[in-house]
This record gives sequence, structure tokens and C-alpha cells, in this order.
Amino acid sequence: MTTELSTNINIKEPRWDQDTFMGRAKHFFTVTDPRNILLSNEQLENARKIIHDYRQGVVSPGLTEDQLWRAKYVYDSAFHPDTGEKMVLIGRMSAQVPMNMTITGSMMTFYKTTPAVLFWQWINQSFNAIVNYTNRSGDAPLTVSQLGTAYVSATTGAVATALGLNALTKHVSPLIGRFVPFAAVAAANCINIPLMRQRELKHGIPIMDQNDNRLGESTKAAQQAITQVVVSRILMASPGMAIPPFLMNTLEKRAFLKRFPWMSAPIQVGLVGICLVFATPLCCALFPQKSSISVSRLEPALQEKIRASHPGVERVYFNKGL
Repeated sequence: MTTELSTNINIKEPRWDQDTFMGRAKHFFTVTDPRNILLSNEQLENARKIIHDYRQGVVSPGLTEDQLWRAKYVYDSAFHPDTGEKMVLIGRMSAQVPMNMTITGSMMTFYKTTPAVLFWQWINQSFNAIVNYTNRSGDAPLTVSQLGTAYVSATTGAVATALGLNALTKHVSPLIGRFVPFAAVAAANCINIPLMRQRELKHGIPIMDQNDNRLGESTKAAQQAITQVVVSRILMASPGMAIPPFLMNTLEKRAFLKRFPWMSAPIQVGLVGICLVFATPLCCALFPQKSSISVSRLEPALQEKIRASHPGVERVYFNKGL
């Protein structure tokens, strides 16, 4: 005889301990699983129903704990944690590996000519703009003007960096030239992410106590969140853009690629993909998704408000975004 699943499982938090790097890594290996983008709308809606019912104390008949956690991760892979809205497919974290391996591999294959640099940096920043907007923290809407400014600024910064470095590396070894796309991507991330989340920097992001009671909005928390995301994104791109150049530089001297030069692009895309399968979740895990900041580091007015209404609170929590 089976017993009904307990309603005391805390599915607001990840399954694994988020105070440890390994716990966060297990969590993000599940969140960024590329297989999640193959799920149908019916499967996504079924997961949402299971999670919403469970939060109301209703347990689906025959539901096991493993099935509940699977539903939670399917739900988290497709629905925004703050707004609850279904995220655009290519903006989801589960699409990061297939999308980035294709774009990054192509950027690193076709980096020598100006038209190729323009095209692939534009494609990359278009994709980044979608990801940054989709995974923004809180329920902060962006105007069309703000979106356009961030998109144009990041694309311009990436293209200018790539073309400028290409010009400087014409007289050095080809291996050094292969690292130009990485420099452009790093520069663009430093522009794109803060601009896409500029409303958070101006007006703050929601901060909570440890029981998820909303205490206000903080720009200091937004600064910390965005800095962590920029660092994670740059490090996330590093293995896929640093390791393949060495391998490709060696392979292109061998007879195989001299005989079949068209294989260069798919081989490079595959190498980038292998790196990203591990780099994406591991770099997402560098900082807790539910980050915290000391009350003493918040804006003075907000500190006074919290100490007046919640005198025992010393740390506050926020969703840093991805």
C-alpha cells in the first residue's frame, strides 16, 4: 500500500544544498540540461500544474518525490522564477549550450574577414540580448528604447573590439588571432548585461528576508547581482573560447583538415559544445542564485526602514538573475 507524498517538501528551494558549490553545480547541471528544450508545451504545462497544486497542498495521485523534483526542474527550466511567465525558448538556460556552441564555434571559425566578424558578433549580441532580458532579476520591465540602447551599444562594443584587435594581430601568430572573438565577447558582456538590466540599477531589485517576506528594492543588491552575472558569463565563455584555439591550431596543420577544410567549422563547434556542457552549469554555480547582502551595505534609507520594521534582520536575499 502506497502512502501519499508529504506536502512538507520545500520546493521553493533547489533540491541540493545551495550553500555549497557542489550543491549549486548539481542544481545547474539540471537547470541547463539541453534536453529540456525538447519538452512539449503539454509536458511543461503538466509540470506547472504539479508544482502549483503542490504549493496549494494538493498532491497529484501516485506522485513520488523524484517525480515532484523532476516537475520542479522542468518548471524552473521554462518559467521565470519571479514573474512566473513562460520564457522564450532560446532565452532559457537549457538552450545555452546548443545556441552558444553554434554561435561561438562559428565566431571562432570565421574571424578573419570584416563581414564575418560583423555578422557573427551581431548574431551573438542578438542572442545575448534575448538571454539577458529573459533571465533578468525581478519583475522589472524594460522599455523599447532601453532594449534598443543596450542591444546597439553591446553590438557596437563587440564589433569595435573584434575589428580593432583583428587589425592589431595581423602581424602576429595565427594562434593569437584566434583569441580575438573571446576579447570581443568579454567586452560585450561588460556592456550588454548592465544596459539590459539598467532599470534594476536605477530602481533596485526586490530584497527579501530569509522567509521570503519582501522588504523593499535595493540598487546596491542590483549592483552586486549584475557584477556576479557579468563575471559568471565571462568565465562561462572562457573554456569554449580558450581551449579549442590551441586544438584547432594543431589540427589545421594535419593532413586531414588540409584535405577536408570544410570540416573545420563542425569540429570547432563540437569542441566548443563539449566545453560548454561543463562550463555553463559550473560557472552558473559560482555564486548562489539566491544571493545575499548585509543590511549594513544597503542604501541608508533602506537600512533605516528595515531596522525599524524588522529589527532582527541582518542579511537580506535576492534573485541575482542569470
